[in-house]
Amino acid sequence: MQGTILLTGATGFVGGAILKRLHLEKKRSVVAVVRDSSKVILENVPKVCIEQFDGSTQWEQRLDGLDVVIHAAARVHVMNDVEDDPLAAFRNVNVEGTLNLARQAAAAGVRRFIFISSIKVNGEGTAPGSAYVADDVPAPMDPYGVSKMEAELGLRQLSLITTMEVVIVRPVLVYGPGVKANFLNMMRWLDKGFPLPFGAIHNKRSLVALDNLVDLILTCIDHPAAANQAFLVSDGEDLSTTQLLSRMGKALNAPRRLIPVPSWLLEGGAALLGKKALSQRLCGSLQVDITKTRNLLGWAPPLSVDEALAITAKYFREHH
Repeated sequence: MQGTILLTGATGFVGGAILKRLHLEKKRSVVAVVRDSSKVILENVPKVCIEQFDGSTQWEQRLDGLDVVIHAAARVHVMNDVEDDPLAAFRNVNVEGTLNLARQAAAAGVRRFIFISSIKVNGEGTAPGSAYVADDVPAPMDPYGVSKMEAELGLRQLSLITTMEVVIVRPVLVYGPGVKANFLNMMRWLDKGFPLPFGAIHNKRSLVALDNLVDLILTCIDHPAAANQAFLVSDGEDLSTTQLLSRMGKALNAPRRLIPVPSWLLEGGAALLGKKALSQRLCGSLQVDITKTRNLLGWAPPLSVDEALAITAKYFREHH
């Protein structure tokens, strides 16, 4: 049995998938961190309850004897934030909470700290034909992205003054079994056979299947070349919104009624309705280059886009 891992965010979309994979492989013992003690996790997996996650949280003996921390907990991005000061709210959890945990982990002798960040550190979109790379100058444009960038900077500084190694992983949009929000809505629209005005969108967006993301995170636990590096992750195939809807519809065995409305008309209508951010996701491009991830770690996405969409569709059919 290799060293013990502490996993935060163990009941979340990404954290839950990491926990299942670690438990299935049985190569390492894992301790799951939850905020609600009533939350059900996998049998025979010890858990600790941290009700408040910020700069004042005392981790005490919970870090003793640990080898790795995988930090998947966060205050996540929301489309319509109701906080009076969203940046302060994000900083409280994503910056102060993260760095507080990391400092105590370093003091306890933790070997490696894996931080699940966000592509929003790079920015909100790319020009046609260009892609973000891991070592670009950060250019976050919203409070969530700023908080993730500030946490990254603090972790990098910590790695310079302690022996703890830091690994940063910036996912793009993650989909897979149990996905929610806009991706789930997209599957519902397709499943009901609704005509959708997205048949002529020629953007390019990088996505990452949940299984592919988890595979990379587990690769970073022990890979020597991952130490003190930042990585972007995707499925390795970029799709337009039209292509995504068509291939998701095929996976669902649902009719694809995609009306070829010009993207400029969609964007104009969305702006009038106050939905500019949503139109950016539907019509704009956001591509990432994972060459560094492939070359430095010898890693490739285990699942193709179509394989991952089929798994996502199967879960949707069984649960919706």
